Amino acid sequence: MITRYSRPDAVAIWSQETKYRIWFEIEAHAATKMAELGVIPTDAAEAIWAKGKDAVFDADRIDEIERTTKHDVIAFLTHVAEIVGEEARFLHQGMTSSDVLDTCFAVQLARSADLLIGGVDRVLAALETRAREHKFTPQVGRSHGIHAEPITFGLKLAGYHAEFQRAKRRLITAREEIATCAISGAVGTFANVDPAVEQYVADQMGLQVEPVSTQVIPRDRHAAFFAALGVVASSIERLATEVRHLQRTEVLEAEEFFDKGQKGSSAMPHKRNPILTENLTGLARLVRSSVVPAMENVALWHERDISHSSVERGIGPDATIHLDFALHRLAGVVERMNIYPENMQKNIDLLGGLVHSQRVMLALTQAGVSREDAYAAVQENAMKVWRGEGRFLDFLKADARVTLPEAQLEALFDLGYHTKHVDTVFARVFGDA
Repeated sequence: MITRYSRPDAVAIWSQETKYRIWFEIEAHAATKMAELGVIPTDAAEAIWAKGKDAVFDADRIDEIERTTKHDVIAFLTHVAEIVGEEARFLHQGMTSSDVLDTCFAVQLARSADLLIGGVDRVLAALETRAREHKFTPQVGRSHGIHAEPITFGLKLAGYHAEFQRAKRRLITAREEIATCAISGAVGTFANVDPAVEQYVADQMGLQVEPVSTQVIPRDRHAAFFAALGVVASSIERLATEVRHLQRTEVLEAEEFFDKGQKGSSAMPHKRNPILTENLTGLARLVRSSVVPAMENVALWHERDISHSSVERGIGPDATIHLDFALHRLAGVVERMNIYPENMQKNIDLLGGLVHSQRVMLALTQAGVSREDAYAAVQENAMKVWRGEGRFLDFLKADARVTLPEAQLEALFDLGYHTKHVDTVFARVFGDA
């Protein structure tokens, strides 16, 4: 995780302090239920909570112990014993390390998902505001990067809004799938710990029980979680790439905000570069880099190995923190984006009406001309415009093959024709009545 691309709330989820606090809560909740079941003394469970609930677990001390034990959970339990005293011997009864590690990881991923869903909500709000602002702002649509037919800038943003609605649903589903608890003991048989302990800990930690934990929570859940993050990152990149294209000097239909005092280049004082959206493109790559390792973690040996562990120590914080940062950066870009309707209109007019070529062709077919002949007539006149020889409408009027009355021909160049169903699309996306 790079501090430059992180927000405090996301970082806090993955801090040593948070991890050890979650570990303690898992152990203490398990002790509470074990006491209720008569497995350990009630006063021992009460003492564990009383002495540990406000304790500050010393990460340096735990690291010191681990240098001898070579085992992080044992090091933690040893440190807890230093704080709690003799009652600590009743901790971890019948449990195995993965019960603590996997359940904690599920809590951290679920909390991260909550932040990510909040980030998507901010992106959605920004997109809706700007889409409604420019609902009928004409813009040329592009296919293959080439002028196609007119759209509106609001319609473009509505499309991204619909995509981030799907992103939110994916994250909600991913959270539901990852938020599972395993307190099943060695190889997952519950031989030394009652399943009721698992249910109690799950309830207290806001999780569901894992139906079958072989000693670890199955990693297909984690693969799905990180895959969802990767898809959301790709949606971020798609919108970021669009802004970068629109900010090109020759286009300049929209651009990132440029603050007073901001510098674009160490060499060229005139520069206004799309640095935020370029950064988002890079962050999307980082998030997606977690997907394949998460997939490869699924195939663990038998009931458990730890080949996944080193991977998850990296991708857990890295992917969630970077995606959280990216979502809020993207929201900021949309909220403050400079939009230039006059340049959009100028670019629509750049090819002198060629964006209406399909309407002309279709009108000719409606008037009895074969599609092949209509296409040929329209294309030949369009190519003259591409070569800079004149205006499209003038060429069409002078072409004997174009048999449409002049008034009808001119009406085919009405820009409003292309926006007549914008309300329909907005109703689909935003639920407008």
